[in-house]
Amino acid sequence: MKIHIDDRKHINRIQEEFSERYPFLKIEFFKHDHQSGEGSPLGDMIPSDSLLGHWRSIHDQGDIQIDHTMTVAQVEQEFQQKFGISAQVFRLSGDVWLETTVTDSWTLEEQNDTGKEMS
Repeated sequence: MKIHIDDRKHINRIQEEFSERYPFLKIEFFKHDHQSGEGSPLGDMIPSDSLLGHWRSIHDQGDIQIDHTMTVAQVEQEFQQKFGISAQVFRLSGDVWLETTVTDSWTLEEQNDTGKEMS
């Protein structure tokens, strides 16, 4: 899956593209970065209707290539390193969205399959 990133794109469009491929996962964006295995304060979550360009520190446009073999940590690092924005992947567990901090080393496929089983 390829997601195009530029300053004029709304965050909710990126979230929709991500969730189309991984229906039991969601991606959120935050004002500050975090270390692998750490969570992000919910108060730092960027509103979904925001323009991406307002929050990025690196304003290059381009594509992010995401596939099912990537770990959550790799996806989050890719957003931070290439585009200067902090991302956090969440997994559905029943009717609750959990930050995947403890399982950042799992692949997106493993996370999505676990979310499917838990829902």
